[in-house]
Amino acid sequence: MWAATAPLAPLAAQARPGVEIQLPTATRLSAEGPLVRSRALLTDSYIRELLQNGFPARLHFRVELWADGRIFDELQRSVDWDVVVKLSALEQKYEVIQVVGGRPLSLGSFTRLEDAEAAAARPVRVPISAPAENRRFYYLARIEIIALSGSDLEEMNRWLRGELQPTMTGNRNPGTALTRGFRTLATRLLGGERREFSERSPTFRPVTR
Repeated sequence: MWAATAPLAPLAAQARPGVEIQLPTATRLSAEGPLVRSRALLTDSYIRELLQNGFPARLHFRVELWADGRIFDELQRSVDWDVVVKLSALEQKYEVIQVVGGRPLSLGSFTRLEDAEAAAARPVRVPISAPAENRRFYYLARIEIIALSGSDLEEMNRWLRGELQPTMTGNRNPGTALTRGFRTLATRLLGGERREFSERSPTFRPVTR
């Protein structure tokens, strides 16, 4: 299930960019995954400049369930999804699209960037729960902001029109001067094209002693 089923606390007006993770209630730890959302990513000054200059941004979410070991922690499961945000030059509206398992879902079209931020930051109930074992677990949530190159943008537009399957890796090798120009500006805006934020949940036991 990818829809939020419980609220998170309201975001502060001047919140710092990042990711938030909230555990289920103690009685639901082995039945539900955590709630995860981004925080103030689109209204960050660098991302705002990127979007207002016509460069889409992809927010790549990854949530991992880890077992806390005595020597080495063990990765149990992981889930990935994306949120793509772009400014439509024709309508002058921000489009927000969630991509789960290669399937796009429109989260809306917005005149104000703040409203697009609210849509992109909608909490998601991540479908990975801890097994009912007497072990200690924790979740690790990451968000990576990736600037889409010119070729990535064209590929994304073709994909949204149903012409091909999505790849949108953000790692394509630029082949034209125009694409290189896009990536040069994106690099300047993002400080290396990628910015990453992470948050670890408290350690918990799904089964009490």
